[in-house]
Amino acid sequence: MNDSGYDYSIVRGFAYSALFWLIVGLIIGLWIAFEMFDPSLNLTPWLSFGRLRVVHTNGLGVGFGLSGIFATAYYMLQRLTRTPLPFPRLAKAQMYFFNLIIAAAAVTLMAGMNTTKEYAELEWPLDIAVVVMWVMFAINVFAILIKRREEQMYISLWYLIAMTVTIAVLYIVNNLEIPVTLFKSYSIYAGNNDANVQWWYGHNIVGFIFTVPILAMFYYFLPKATGLPIYSHRLSIVSFWSLIFAYLWTGAHHLMLTPLPEWIQTVAIAFSIFLIAPSWGSVVNGYYTLQGNWEQMRTNYLTKFFILGITFYGLQTLQGPLQGLRTLNAFFHYTDWVIGHVHMGTMGWVTMIISASFYYMIPRISGRELYSIKLANIHFWLILVGQLAWTITMWIGGIQQGAMWKATNPDGSLMYSFLDGLTSLYPYYRMRFAAGLVYFAGILIFAWNIFQTVRQAPQTTETAEA
Repeated sequence: MNDSGYDYSIVRGFAYSALFWLIVGLIIGLWIAFEMFDPSLNLTPWLSFGRLRVVHTNGLGVGFGLSGIFATAYYMLQRLTRTPLPFPRLAKAQMYFFNLIIAAAAVTLMAGMNTTKEYAELEWPLDIAVVVMWVMFAINVFAILIKRREEQMYISLWYLIAMTVTIAVLYIVNNLEIPVTLFKSYSIYAGNNDANVQWWYGHNIVGFIFTVPILAMFYYFLPKATGLPIYSHRLSIVSFWSLIFAYLWTGAHHLMLTPLPEWIQTVAIAFSIFLIAPSWGSVVNGYYTLQGNWEQMRTNYLTKFFILGITFYGLQTLQGPLQGLRTLNAFFHYTDWVIGHVHMGTMGWVTMIISASFYYMIPRISGRELYSIKLANIHFWLILVGQLAWTITMWIGGIQQGAMWKATNPDGSLMYSFLDGLTSLYPYYRMRFAAGLVYFAGILIFAWNIFQTVRQAPQTTETAEA
């Protein structure tokens, strides 16, 4: 607790949790990347690709992603409302409960306890725990907003509200299930309805974890880091409401050319294309914030993270809608192109923005200077090069994969077997693993830099914001 009454212990706790799950999740990711070209690493069922893959996605998407979101959210909420956290003990209990859930999720998924629903793999006891944990978070969010001393609600607060409400609805609706044993349940939906609800959830849970709260960080920390006001508050508000309105209608673009009614597919395509506008509204807002001050890309180490991060967000929001078009979807769906698409967002947009937010936030709540700006710059270049090499490799491999799947002989028979396509990708899988090592080295430097920053003796003068 600092002199202003703000509680930063919970911010530190979630930040450390994020770093821990980031490293663990990436180690698992490297392991399964190696398994793709050396199946002998499938040593036991617990370490098989099918089980570790979901541990990787949950460990990074939820373990790292949500930890980073909770850390920055508790920081931003207090600063933007000028109000201390109403229930700090509840927040601390939420932190311990959250980490317990992630650990239990890793163990149960490695043991094969899996609902088989993407991003909703946890069985019903853990689903209930997740809902309880989210309610604990929501209580603090809305309590601090009710008690706020600052009447004006900055755009970041709107994004945090949208995340808090929407994730609750998405998670509960999609995870309605009938328990049959302590470790097994079945969805209450079936057939097309199950697929439609699942991808309404699957696409939007990603959006409201990897887009909405990350934009909250971007809008808060970019002006703070650069000392420049956001270019247009009006544009940020218009982009917010347009994004929230359109996002929830796009999930069926994951189900193109399936038995799902064609009109539902078409609605998803239309709203997916519409999403380009509000997404690029935030990209343009970021770029124009720097107008006349682009030298900060060279002189301010944080600016590089934010601007490259929002650039990858912009590229994601072009790729995603275009992949929803039926013709392109017929070629790219189920190929490694999609894997590259997803990881440009997570390794580029999400991780860069969270990294920069931590670099800004941790020294200020600790009363210390950042241990090494040089290391932060090395971190930036390693994750930039690693991410680009990783994603471009998968894009090229995905194009080759799609072309081989569709190639036919003059008599109409398939030119290549599935195994032909798989073995042709081995060089790309090796390159992906190498790129992952480069990226992982950058993350280790990031964690070391934060760790060393906190270990330093506190400064004699107050470095926290007034």
